[in-house]
Amino acid sequence: MATRKGLSTSVLLTCAAIGVATGAVGGLAGWLTPVVLATLPILYGFVLGAHVLPGIIAQELIRLPWVALISHVVAALVASAMAPQWAFRFLGTAILFGGIQELVAALTRYRVWSAWRFFLSAIVIGVLVAVVVAFAAHLATLALWAQIVYLALAVLGPVAWTAVGLGIGSALRRAGVARRASR
Repeated sequence: MATRKGLSTSVLLTCAAIGVATGAVGGLAGWLTPVVLATLPILYGFVLGAHVLPGIIAQELIRLPWVALISHVVAALVASAMAPQWAFRFLGTAILFGGIQELVAALTRYRVWSAWRFFLSAIVIGVLVAVVVAFAAHLATLALWAQIVYLALAVLGPVAWTAVGLGIGSALRRAGVARRASR
């Protein structure tokens, strides 16, 4: 339960568990990144979109301030242990994606937990991902059709991963995981 003093131990432990599980996914995405960039660079934005999972699952399950950011940071630390070559990128992505997810939730005063709110943060993240991947993959060197598909997948990647995260968070909520962790 959230108090004026901060988040409860059960909330923090739930965020940590989410962070560990999704950090493993992030670490795997880190190892897949060079392979994807070398073989199917058009999919890079979709792979990068997996990094929305910690915050989406945490917010869907716990529905309290700061849970997205905390879960993201734990996930970044776990992913960094798995793929240390990406440590600074994992941490930067955690702060950026978690911050965007927290900001969107804060704009609704942490009272709106409808799917549209999660997808709004996913679209904002997707647009940022599209800009980043355009530079990272030297988008201008690809054919026009490939550029369009690349950018579309970069935006849709976080949206698709958000749908996955909402499904996981909802399933955990139905299973009773959040009973002690949320309000």
